[in-house]
Amino acid sequence: MANHTHRAAASAAGHASLEPAGDGHLDPVALAARLVTIDSVNPDLAPGGAGETEMADWCAAWLVGRGFEVHRLEERAGRPSIVGVKRGTGGGRSLMLNAHLDTVGVDGYEGDPFSGELHSGRVHGRGAFDTKGGLAALLVAAHRATLTPLAGDLLVTLVADEEFGSLGTEEVLRRFTADAAIVVEPSELSLTVCHRGFAWFELTLHGRAAHGSMPHQGVDAIRHAGLVLRALDDLRTGLEQKPAHPLLGHGSVRVSLISGGTDAATVAPSCSLTIERRTLPGETPDAVEADLRRLLDDLVRDNAGFDYDLTRLVARGAFEADPDWPVVLLLAEQAERVLGRPVVRRGEPFWTDAGLVLDAGIPCLLFGVDGGGAHAPVEWATEASIHQVADILEDTIVAVCG
Repeated sequence: MANHTHRAAASAAGHASLEPAGDGHLDPVALAARLVTIDSVNPDLAPGGAGETEMADWCAAWLVGRGFEVHRLEERAGRPSIVGVKRGTGGGRSLMLNAHLDTVGVDGYEGDPFSGELHSGRVHGRGAFDTKGGLAALLVAAHRATLTPLAGDLLVTLVADEEFGSLGTEEVLRRFTADAAIVVEPSELSLTVCHRGFAWFELTLHGRAAHGSMPHQGVDAIRHAGLVLRALDDLRTGLEQKPAHPLLGHGSVRVSLISGGTDAATVAPSCSLTIERRTLPGETPDAVEADLRRLLDDLVRDNAGFDYDLTRLVARGAFEADPDWPVVLLLAEQAERVLGRPVVRRGEPFWTDAGLVLDAGIPCLLFGVDGGGAHAPVEWATEASIHQVADILEDTIVAVCG
C-alpha cells in the first residue's frame, strides 16, 4: 500500500444482495434513506437489537460493486465491520474514512424508526443523523473521488459497536493504519477538533452489619458513602476552578449509580457507587484514578473503619487535534469553499471513536451532517447537508491522497 502499513487483512466481503450495485445509489440522499431502512440497532445497548450484519453485508456489496477491495472483520460473531480499500498508484498520502454501522435503540421512537422517509428537506428515521446520513455521504464521496486513480490509498472503515464499546474501530485499528483519518459523526457541518474523555469506576465501601438499635456496634457503609459524596463535591469544585479549556470547558465528576444496605433495621454492611469522571485533553486515565485514590485514602486516614475497593471499569482518553495537521487544514479549506463561509471549529462533551484513532497514531478530526434527534424520539438529517458533506469529503480525499 502506498505510504501506509497494511496489517494482516481479514476475509473477503460477506454475501449480500446485489441491489447496492445499482447506479440509483449514487445520490447520497437516496442512499441515506435506504440505509435508514436497515435495522442496525446495537444489541449490547438495546437487548434484542438486530446488530450490524445486514448493514455490513449491504455496504460490502455496495463497495464491491464499485471496485473496492473489501475486507470483513468479525472477531465477535454477529458484529462485523467492513473495510473497503482503493489502492493508490504510489507516492501519495493514505486516508482513512471512518463511520459506524450501528444505531441506538428505538424504544419510544415516534413513528416508524426505519421509514427513511424524505420530506421537508430531511431524511427521517433512527440513525439518519447519527450517522447514516454521514455514512451515505462518505460512500458516495469515496466512489466519486476514486473514479480517477489517486496517488495514495483510500480506506473506508465501516465499524460495529460505536454506540457501546467501540469493538469495531478497535478491531480495524489492529489491522489497518493510514497517514490521516476523518471520523464521520454528526457535527452540523462544523469541524470537531476535540472532545472529552471519560472514566468509569466502581467503588465498594465495606462496613460491618449491626442491629439498627445499636449502630455503634457496626460500621455504616452508607454513612461512609455520604463522606465520599462530599469529597467528590470538593473535587468537582476544584475542577471548576481550574482554567477552562477554550472549547470543552471544565472536566466533571459525578456519581451515576448508588446502592447499599440490606434492610431497614440493619446497619449497612456495604455500599457501592459508580463514579463517572469526564476528562479534558492532558488528563490521563491513570492520573484520574490516582486522584480518586488519594481522595479515598484521605478518608481512610480521617475516619475509623473506612474501607474501600476501587475498580476502573472502562476509561477512554480525551481527543484533541493539532490545528496545523494537514488533514485539518485541507478539510477546512474544502468545507469553506463548498459552504461559502468560514467553517466553525468546535469541541464535543461526549467521547467518540476519534479518541481510539488518535491513540493509534493517526491524525484525525470529526466532520458530518446537519440535523438533530440523535438518541431522541425523532431523528433526521438535512438533505442539503448530506450533499454538502459528500462534496466536501470528495474534494478532501483528492486533496489528501493526491
